Amino acid sequence: MTTHLRPIETRVLAMRQEGLSDEEIGRRIRKSPERVDLIAKLAVHPGRSGGRRRDEDGGLSPRQKRILALRAQGESYAEIAERFRRSPRYIRQLAGLAHFQKYRELLG
Repeated sequence: MTTHLRPIETRVLAMRQEGLSDEEIGRRIRKSPERVDLIAKLAVHPGRSGGRRRDEDGGLSPRQKRILALRAQGESYAEIAERFRRSPRYIRQLAGLAHFQKYRELLG
């Protein structure tokens, strides 16, 4: 089964696996058979990702990616802060969160 499903999607797919018809599922969850069919189809849709897209950078925001790239080029937090019109403390905090997200993704 697909991961990151909403509870109703999990229920509908489980009841379908048990062999229940869309009409019976609809009665149990108070939805029309057409709605049950739509829920089931969308739950297994290939484009379904369950929230933020995760890629090789651990799901970092564009701002976090840019800050890490600038830090890798040797720029200080103060220089980056001027560029983003934020405080150096804020930039340091975003960089720290970005590193935390990357390491958390590595650990699984």
